[in-house]
Amino acid sequence: MAEILAAMASSHAYALLNPQSWDTRRELSRQRFAAKYGTVPAEHPKIANETAEDSAERFRRLADAFRQLQDELVRLAPDTVIIIGDDQEENYTDTVPQFAVYTGEHVNAYDPESKETTGYRCDAELAKALHAGLVERGFDVTSSSAFPDDLLISHAHAQVLTLLRPTAPVVLVFVNAINLPAATPARCHEFGEGIRDCLDSLPDAGRVVLYASGGLSHFSAGYPYPQYGGPLSMGDICEDFDRKVLKSIEQGNGAALKELSSRDLLDNGEVELRQWIVLLGVLRDVKPETLVYEPMYRGLMGMGVGLWRF
Repeated sequence: MAEILAAMASSHAYALLNPQSWDTRRELSRQRFAAKYGTVPAEHPKIANETAEDSAERFRRLADAFRQLQDELVRLAPDTVIIIGDDQEENYTDTVPQFAVYTGEHVNAYDPESKETTGYRCDAELAKALHAGLVERGFDVTSSSAFPDDLLISHAHAQVLTLLRPTAPVVLVFVNAINLPAATPARCHEFGEGIRDCLDSLPDAGRVVLYASGGLSHFSAGYPYPQYGGPLSMGDICEDFDRKVLKSIEQGNGAALKELSSRDLLDNGEVELRQWIVLLGVLRDVKPETLVYEPMYRGLMGMGVGLWRF
């Protein structure tokens, strides 16, 4: 059986950028929104309360947590890193699977923020075993053995690779989050339980670290607004919902998130919480050692970082 050493989760996008760049980056997001919907969204009024100094001070808690993840990965030196992320019409365009596993032996990850392209080895043997095991357990999982130009452009995965710079091979798991309809929270948790069952049943699967990339509450330029149809818009953050979710996670009760509906996620800017829910299905009742949260209106997101040790 695989030995799960640790699990990690975090927001991506703005959460992985220096706060000094947020104002410029936010304007680009506003223009993307305008190009899609014909109007420039108003700046959120709470931005006025977030000075550069305040943002830097609160972001330091997140940055310290990210450094903890980086240090922990180096310390643990796993055989494989499994990254669970969504794809926003980047690698999967015309056909969008609800769940997919990349089974190729190598991938070049393009980080749209740093503009870097870096090659990574993939654990094709473990990926193929996961794919087969999940299908056997009743999950209709797509597999892809290659991407055009051997290029991974899913920012949920590529940005985490830039953050971690793993020397171990990786397994890329895709969970549809933003192209609706998407799998329910209950199904996402079941999918995570299926991943755990596969890892527990595989002989000689090695030492594994898992990472969920996405969330927390944010209404981005690319949010599925037509399906949402509610009063919130770009820049809103549902802090109360975030804190309720994080309280369940902190208590080791991630299974409580199975009770949420897809509408709950959509109405609260939480469509990317699906990646965290998959990870929680793997973790079962393990409590996090680190769980940091900051709602950053200048950064358009409720930002979270978590670490679970086994």
